[in-house]
Amino acid sequence: MEHEGPPLPTPRGPLSRGVDAYLRGAGRLPRLEEVARAEVYGDDLQLALYLCYELHYRGFAGVAPEREWDPDLLRVRAAMEHRFLSALRSDAHVHDSVDEALAGLLVEPVEGTGVSHFLRDEGELWQVSEYAAQRSLYHLKEADPHAWVLPRLSGRAKAAMAAVEFDEWGGGRAERVHARLFADLMADLGLDTAYGRYLDAACAEALVTVNMMSLFGLHRALRGALVGHFATVEITSSPGSRRLAEAMRRTGAGPAAEHFYDEHVEADAVHEQVVRHDVIGGLLECEPYLAPDVAFGIDATEFVEERFGARLLADWRATRSSLHAPLAQEAAHIS
Repeated sequence: MEHEGPPLPTPRGPLSRGVDAYLRGAGRLPRLEEVARAEVYGDDLQLALYLCYELHYRGFAGVAPEREWDPDLLRVRAAMEHRFLSALRSDAHVHDSVDEALAGLLVEPVEGTGVSHFLRDEGELWQVSEYAAQRSLYHLKEADPHAWVLPRLSGRAKAAMAAVEFDEWGGGRAERVHARLFADLMADLGLDTAYGRYLDAACAEALVTVNMMSLFGLHRALRGALVGHFATVEITSSPGSRRLAEAMRRTGAGPAAEHFYDEHVEADAVHEQVVRHDVIGGLLECEPYLAPDVAFGIDATEFVEERFGARLLADWRATRSSLHAPLAQEAAHIS
């Protein structure tokens, strides 16, 4: 029986090669000692983990749906998750309280140096296209990782989270679903809009940002961290989206590209207030002991986004592609 979904990507090492072979029914899973040796934020472990997580979204062409809950695969995934979560807890801890963590998000630096500033001020169209290809791993499933937290919330937090998610999914209108709007942005840039198309191209740092969402979303014990992550995304989205909308206009990316970020400027400015006061406030009203996890989710999100941004900027300033497998037009531009 043929199973729908994007094609499996090219492996990047022994872990992803073993998971790929197992999903195809053509080999064994990697051993736990191989997991222990892999670089935790590196291409191989992160791609292997992404393959495991994607089974909970749309799966892969030719992979049996039963693999989603395969106990042997879940054991290997658990070992990779343990390394990933342990590293995040060690590397990303900054704040001990939610108020302190949120305060850092609410202050825009006078002289910003991030990716959105770069693209607004000096980015070229090929760099805008690379950014869209990298971000497509999340934006073509936008809001989906956060949906897993809904049955784990109650009362005010649940109602507010559902309201924000409803907006992300277009308020009941298919043409306004944010994933659809991002596909329109990609079409403006001449990119392939197929789900999962740029998994082979995405760098390890981009995989990390999406894997962290799936990690937090799939584990009830990490519901506080997912709420912290969601708050970070919504609070920082509006000013960042304003800069990216300006970048789209300056580079001539196209009307749909402009519209995607213009939409987020307006929507996320409202979402920020709802998430801070009702989602976080409602959660901690019911489960105050989750405050350290919410703060961790905020710090971890800042940590992985800073790593991703640093990778992009280092490559672009050296006039080289940030992608693991460069797009044809980017390869021609930088050669």
